[in-house]
Amino acid sequence: MLAIRLQRLGRKGYPVYRIAVQEAQRHPSSGRVVAYVGSYNPHTKEVTLQKDAVQKYLDNGAQPTPRVVKLLQAEGVKLPKWVKVPETDKQKAIKNQEKLRKNQPKEEPAEAVAEESPEAATEEPAASETDDKE
Repeated sequence: MLAIRLQRLGRKGYPVYRIAVQEAQRHPSSGRVVAYVGSYNPHTKEVTLQKDAVQKYLDNGAQPTPRVVKLLQAEGVKLPKWVKVPETDKQKAIKNQEKLRKNQPKEEPAEAVAEESPEAATEEPAASETDDKE
């Protein structure tokens, strides 16, 4: 079975990818490559494709990887019905939602606490003055 996948090229820290059609059981950096059908530069978002060659391999059953599917869709290549299109609106699952700050019970604002404490401080000395007079 054939796969359409990205094969990394370029220097350290600056990858550039070739879009290769190769045997699915092989590693992308090694193994027999049937054809190179394009390239992708993730820094400039530049994609070059041989659309007719890609379409030929897709019609013959070559499986594209999820990233290649996105690139092919952006270039306007017609994908067969059996190709799984990755979801773009995937929501990230949040663990322990009850621990989030927005889900914690609301505390009184600091100003309200500060206003109550001076009143309490003025009442206490008044009580102590009455104790002294007795």
